[in-house]
Amino acid sequence: MAPLAAAEEIEHSADPIGSALMLERLVAANESAEARLDADPGLRSAVVAVTAASPWLARVCITDAAALDVLGDLDLPVDFARAGAASAGGLARAKRLEMLRIAARDLLRIDDLEGVGAGLSALAAVVLQQAWESTREASEGLAIIGMGKLGGWELNYSSDVDVLLVGSGDGRPLLDLARTAWRVDLDLRPEGRSGPLVRSLDSYRAYWDRWAQTWEFQALLKARAVAGKRALGAEFDVLAAAQVWDRPFGADELGRIRRMKARSEELLSRRRLTDRELKRGKGGIRDIEFAVQLLQLVHGRSDHGLRAPSTLAALRALASGGYIAADDAESLETAYRFLRTVEHRLQLQEDEQVHTLPSGQQARGRLARILGYRDRTTGTALSQFDADLRLQQATARAIHERLFFRPLLEAFTAAPMAGPYASLSAEAAADRLRAFGFADAERTHQAVVELTKGFTRASQLMQRMLPVLLDWLSVSPSPDLGLLGLRTLSAEGHTRDQLTAVCRESPEAARQLCLMLGTGPRFARDLNHHPDLLNAMAGNEFLSARTRAELDVRAERSLAWREGEGAVETGLRLFSQVEGLRIAARDVLGSADVDETGSALSDLAETVVAAALKHVNPPLPFAVIGMGRLGGRELAYASDLDLMFVYDNRDGRGESEAAAVAESSAADLVRVLGGETPAAGVYRVDTALRPEGRQGSQARSLEAYQVYYARWAQAWERQALLRGRFIAGDPELGERFSSVAREFVWDRPFGRDEVREIRRTKARMERERVPPSEDPRFHLKLGAGSLSDIEWTAQLLQLEHGIRATGTLAALDALERAGALDPADVLILTTAYRFCERTRNRLSLVRDIPGDSLPTAGPTLTALSRSLGTTASELRDEYRRVTRRARRVVNRVFYGSAPGAS
Repeated sequence: MAPLAAAEEIEHSADPIGSALMLERLVAANESAEARLDADPGLRSAVVAVTAASPWLARVCITDAAALDVLGDLDLPVDFARAGAASAGGLARAKRLEMLRIAARDLLRIDDLEGVGAGLSALAAVVLQQAWESTREASEGLAIIGMGKLGGWELNYSSDVDVLLVGSGDGRPLLDLARTAWRVDLDLRPEGRSGPLVRSLDSYRAYWDRWAQTWEFQALLKARAVAGKRALGAEFDVLAAAQVWDRPFGADELGRIRRMKARSEELLSRRRLTDRELKRGKGGIRDIEFAVQLLQLVHGRSDHGLRAPSTLAALRALASGGYIAADDAESLETAYRFLRTVEHRLQLQEDEQVHTLPSGQQARGRLARILGYRDRTTGTALSQFDADLRLQQATARAIHERLFFRPLLEAFTAAPMAGPYASLSAEAAADRLRAFGFADAERTHQAVVELTKGFTRASQLMQRMLPVLLDWLSVSPSPDLGLLGLRTLSAEGHTRDQLTAVCRESPEAARQLCLMLGTGPRFARDLNHHPDLLNAMAGNEFLSARTRAELDVRAERSLAWREGEGAVETGLRLFSQVEGLRIAARDVLGSADVDETGSALSDLAETVVAAALKHVNPPLPFAVIGMGRLGGRELAYASDLDLMFVYDNRDGRGESEAAAVAESSAADLVRVLGGETPAAGVYRVDTALRPEGRQGSQARSLEAYQVYYARWAQAWERQALLRGRFIAGDPELGERFSSVAREFVWDRPFGRDEVREIRRTKARMERERVPPSEDPRFHLKLGAGSLSDIEWTAQLLQLEHGIRATGTLAALDALERAGALDPADVLILTTAYRFCERTRNRLSLVRDIPGDSLPTAGPTLTALSRSLGTTASELRDEYRRVTRRARRVVNRVFYGSAPGAS
């Protein structure tokens, strides 16, 4: 039976039944316990608090007679020597007893959150130091570096102890002993679990200089020597600080960290733990730590006062320096204390490394009571806790999402620099903008002022939304370009209202808009011409894929109401802009992969060609044959339309008259598609693949094609017709032409002379066709192992083995199924093809001018790499990797061994 003196305290505890049972067991196990509890109110309060909150520590009280001595004097730390810490069992016992003392002080509210974290961190350091001293023969040359929460003096009850080992010696005996008392984790070491346990200072320096990733430098924010060889540890601290603060921290580094955090949130969302996860969920502990650490990394290079390892100390320093408003800092501190306290109470129960709230009502209710909530007339303990939790999470998330840019907005628009961010200097603002990808601080300043000036509803909405919009723009490929686009759309009356509606009605559409505007100039330009698309963005239809039938209907509508000279050309150009923008948006926003994008662009081009041909209305049977990428349904943004025209003189005209009529119709069609000037055109049209090339007639009769292919055609024309496909005009004539083409391509073997001719043509093209202004080493279309290599390899194998397929990827798939190409080679070629095609497409959107080589450096390369979710160096390295592997296959399969081999 529990001591009578403790009855009242047990009754008011968080878990009266559990506490009473534990006290009964304690009294039964320790004959002096009841008398001591009766005589010592302080001891009694500590025992009741611990047994009600932590079954794990209650068992320590029952099984270890020294526990009551510890709880009887909470000001006296455990003496590790007296507890026998030199042995494995003694070290674990001493750690348990000291943790019991820290927990009791916590539960009795003697220590605040910082005191608890510091106490646990000091305890971990003592454990590590004791392990080092007990294994000195093997460990004497080692310093132990605390990382994570240990390094930041904010350890949890059940945290792993994250450490690095630096110096010389064998770290295993030390780790084996320390792990008898605490979970010790070395995964933050260079190369993770694959790396050596111990490295010298020089080895750490070399790794950081050559191989370390951005998150590893972020982790070094909290690195500090905690045990072992102290002089060596101090040297490490200096070296680590230099690695953090002396190297640049810009948009690429920031992007990597943000993407890593986004992946963590996405994983949590898939597991449906977002609302219950205290650490990584939205508005959780990681949101606060992440915001604080990023601001430290951005501003700590110039402001040494921000280099505090602990979250709360850094948060106060940021507020003091004007980098965070005082009320935001106070709200974040309140949320952080609340969430960490909940986390501590969860982990105290059974010494488990848990960050997720229990799902059951009973368990959550018990947790609420341990936290101090009690049932009231206004609500149960659980309902009160849940309300506070939701409030703190929502507050933390909201501040996290606007924290980086609200100070800029206030500083830029306040007069004159009044308000909570008055101390944010121009230099600090520029540092933050550069880190978030804004290269021109002055232009950003001006744009912010223009977007938020005035007292209209639109400007007031923009004042509220702009921090979030800037945050979204900062993860776009070119934040400066995106902000300029946003300013352009808000400057004109015909787009301002639609922009405001998007921001007001659909935050997700506003986020997508920011990403689009920051990708390339096309988006702002076309949205300015078609403001109705802004309205469409707020709905679900904007990103839906169009079928060919839907495109035909929309093209017809675009032309139906237009009249006068040039009406058709204008209608088709505007229709193509609108639908092309939707395709580009699906691409950029991840709604379509590279294969779907090629098909969509091909469908759009076919629709435009068919509508243009309908307007031209040839007076005799006429068909359009798509060649090249259009024929293969692999059109890119930068592709010309390779076309051939065939007619039939079935109406009995004279041959010369029919030829003239067909030639006139072909010229009219090319003019409608290409425009009187390039700016007025819808597509660039190339008819050079026709018989006799640019010297021959644009349109030929079916019989003329048949005669030409039978008598004079060359090997490359058989190759070109692999991608020939009827796309518009008279279907019967189109099928008859297809039959002629199939007969020409497939009805006789592809001989050795023809193979040699194709190889020689390809080798000559490699030497001659890359423009002097472009880099052949990084050419996405004509470089070694890039698109052209893969296309020609697939086509040659098709001709040699009689494999019928139209597009390149379809051909590679068919070659694999037929056993004509090894599956490993197919994987290499398709990987390189998709990489080069996706990169080439995105380069067209980012740069908006012709060119197929990766930029060597500069903002275009940076924007392109960010658009593809990587960095400039990683993008160029990936190009080298995939094209080098593809070229090896091409040399072996296409050339027979080496380029130019016959």
